[in-house]
Amino acid sequence: MDVNIPVMVSQSQGMQQLLQVKNQRLKQAKAEAQAEVEQYDLQREKEFKAKEAAVLGSHASSSSEVEKETQEKMTVLQNYFQQNGDEGMKSWINLLAFVCNIRPEILENYHING
Repeated sequence: MDVNIPVMVSQSQGMQQLLQVKNQRLKQAKAEAQAEVEQYDLQREKEFKAKEAAVLGSHASSSSEVEKETQEKMTVLQNYFQQNGDEGMKSWINLLAFVCNIRPEILENYHING
């Protein structure tokens, strides 16, 4: 029986070494997997940023086009008002005078019964 004890101890040490190697390999595989996940996340983030920039860039250009058109239309309206403002004001004054000028009169076709 004494002869088997060193063999058992040797086998036990061999098992311990195998378990240690296995655990080290598992840790290494976990680290490699984490690195792959981080790399994938960085790639997806980069793609997202590129798409976001493309969308926001087109939105910004649309916004600037609308702003430019609005400024052009405002300039045209201001010029039109400066050229025709007096006539427009006269028209408004005449309309206001017509509406406010109330003259009570008896209509010609009104007949007094009596």
